[in-house]
Amino acid sequence: MRNLLTTILFISCISLAAQTAKDTKLVVRTQAKDAKFIGASMGGSMIIVRDATTNEVLAKGLTQGGTGNTTTIMNTPRERYASITEGTAFFETTLRLEKPLFVNIEAIGPFNHEESRVVSQTQVWLVPGKHMDSDGVILEIPGFVIDGLYPQTHQGFSIEKDKTVELKVNMVMMCGCTISKDGLWDSEAIEVEANIYVDGTYWKTIPMHISEQVNTFVTTLALEKIGSHEVVVTAYHPSSKNTGVEQLNFRVSN
Repeated sequence: MRNLLTTILFISCISLAAQTAKDTKLVVRTQAKDAKFIGASMGGSMIIVRDATTNEVLAKGLTQGGTGNTTTIMNTPRERYASITEGTAFFETTLRLEKPLFVNIEAIGPFNHEESRVVSQTQVWLVPGKHMDSDGVILEIPGFVIDGLYPQTHQGFSIEKDKTVELKVNMVMMCGCTISKDGLWDSEAIEVEANIYVDGTYWKTIPMHISEQVNTFVTTLALEKIGSHEVVVTAYHPSSKNTGVEQLNFRVSN
């Protein structure tokens, strides 16, 4: 009889908990610093929601959708509580909560560009039945995505035969937005430099400039030293403080 009463009490407690638990919606977005939202065109951002006390993963997934309206996000003065997220990528989950829960929300993006990924995170209280939807939680992702185009890794050159080599990288905002001369994201306002190291020793720094093709920065390096060349390309935007780095490696012989 005692076992039966214990079982009935246990079932009653479970039933009561189920009745008091409430669905609580959480929407998370990632916005590139000084730019638009990180959407499917860049692989989205991986969102991980954890219990802040136990570190248990409660939900995870990629943001899906577009980068948003350029005029609304970048060119329109924003009033308090005015939304800029229409048409932008987001991750959504619904948690069943019995009582308030303190959570960590972590974003890793842009997810398809591993060398440029940035982790951004925050903590919030989730209150049962009080949805964090609409704009939800917006995490900022700073930086640039820079991809080396030329030379290829471990490519060989000769001082006598080649004399010079063109250094070339592709650079976009973290949302994939275009960088161009006199554009909304103006290449002339970004300091892009190639820092040259030969056999591990710093040699010199030369500026890079936008080519006729948008997003593509180039410079010409005169081949004067033999050895393993490492080119550390850096980008710095003085106004937004966005930064980015890429590395090129090649060999030079006589």
